[in-house]
Amino acid sequence: MSDSSIPERLQSYLDELVPDRPPELRAMEALAEAEGFPIIGPACGQVCYLIARLIHARRIFELGSGFGYSTAWFARAVQENSIDDRPPTGEVHHTVWDQTLSDQARRHLKTLGLADWVRFHCSEAVQALRDVEGRFDLVFSDIDKQGYPDSLPVIEQRLRPGGVLIVDNMLWNNRIFDPAKRDEKTEGVRKLTRIVANSDRWIGSILPIRDGLLLAMRR
Repeated sequence: MSDSSIPERLQSYLDELVPDRPPELRAMEALAEAEGFPIIGPACGQVCYLIARLIHARRIFELGSGFGYSTAWFARAVQENSIDDRPPTGEVHHTVWDQTLSDQARRHLKTLGLADWVRFHCSEAVQALRDVEGRFDLVFSDIDKQGYPDSLPVIEQRLRPGGVLIVDNMLWNNRIFDPAKRDEKTEGVRKLTRIVANSDRWIGSILPIRDGLLLAMRR
């Protein structure tokens, strides 16, 4: 399945507008392309970084983190947001089922000089969010799509009022537009979209970038 629901020409243009990245981050992009591993990509990474900076996020939780590409964007934001803290207080929680991916993420983030800002969890992501104490400024979700709706009550409990939820793949390779698509993943994306749109607890909108990013603020 393609990583993008928007025209390739537009996605390439958006990616080209992203400022130059460290060599390790570019190496992660090349690795993802070579192996067909899904990552959010430069344009979405820049949006995630920007949102985290705008809300001065110091505590971020990722539900599903892969080999650490999105984590790197968030960790950079937290590092910059926490620069005047003594001692530094920011943290990004990286969650993934696979220990090999977790170890790989550690190596990438260490090379980027960001590993000290990251807490690594090798476990089911929603349960990890339940287990970590305190509230978060930002939650990013990229778990199995059928799990999107059931994860929302947990996210609501752990995200501070005024905090931001970012959810990936909300256009789901354009499958959401096909009424014949009734598989549990597509229905999970549709259901989460309807819940957030109709809830008085959220202010949300979908950015049509790559495969669709949901941005929602908890009231």
